[in-house]
Amino acid sequence: MGIPRDIEYDPAPPPGRMSSAQIYAEPRVVTDMSECLFYHTMELPGYGTVEGLFDLRAGAREYLGGIDLAGKRVLEIGTANGFLCFHMERCGAEVVAYDLSDAERWDFVPFANGRAADAEREHRANGDKLRNAYWLAHRLYGSRARVVYGTVYDVPAAIGPVDVTTFGCVLLHLRDPVRALERALALTREQVVVTELLTGWLRPLAKLWGPAPVRRAVPGWSTSLRALSRLQSRNPVLLPDARRGGPTETWWALSPPLVRRLLGILGFERTRLTFHFQRHLGRPTPMFTVVGERTRGSRPAAALTGRG
Repeated sequence: MGIPRDIEYDPAPPPGRMSSAQIYAEPRVVTDMSECLFYHTMELPGYGTVEGLFDLRAGAREYLGGIDLAGKRVLEIGTANGFLCFHMERCGAEVVAYDLSDAERWDFVPFANGRAADAEREHRANGDKLRNAYWLAHRLYGSRARVVYGTVYDVPAAIGPVDVTTFGCVLLHLRDPVRALERALALTREQVVVTELLTGWLRPLAKLWGPAPVRRAVPGWSTSLRALSRLQSRNPVLLPDARRGGPTETWWALSPPLVRRLLGILGFERTRLTFHFQRHLGRPTPMFTVVGERTRGSRPAAALTGRG
């Protein structure tokens, strides 16, 4: 049971709130590749392959939990240079890409040694290049996706209802992942997709099946991990350590049982868990994806327009 598709949605906001026409960013015209930074490896028309930290080209469907995207309106939280945004468009989705604006601060860990300040300066320098990379690819692909910049803790209600929301390796970087989920899922009618790095004692176990030929030879590896994952703790693990002075940009190790419980709290009680490998810095990296379906807590029109 999801939010009815014939829900009345009034784009006119109450005083002090932005309308839907005001929230979407104007496209940038970017032509200089040296002004771009790519988080994901992409194939760009006229440029060929551009390398990023993550290469999802062979595993994008698994990364997104294998959901059917045709005809869906999707809110993508954390678009970066847009690889998944444009992939979802090719699958038939209408995408609203959401990312941090240059007016907002990344959730850096506030180490007393000042490392967070150094990381923030670097992030601000790179943030504009990531946005440039998105708009360069947007133009080259002829994309119709629209972009909203802001903070994940205050996703604008003016975006309106969406069928699907995706969080691709976002929650681990947030000081308050619950609030971020709550804000975005208030707009979500049908499904949420959360993908995170696999951590804890399941990570080395999964790496035993790392190379693709080994995974093909052991067809039940994902089923085995799914069964074992039930034994993992539902408590998040805080990763920053004062003795190491890091990490500065990552807060949590989140387990599959924890993600499933959080989604259930927010009304997405029917969940499906899958495991997969994606290439990070050229190496196969174990990850998991939870797809949640809305089962309760449908939001009235007033909640979507900010009234009430």
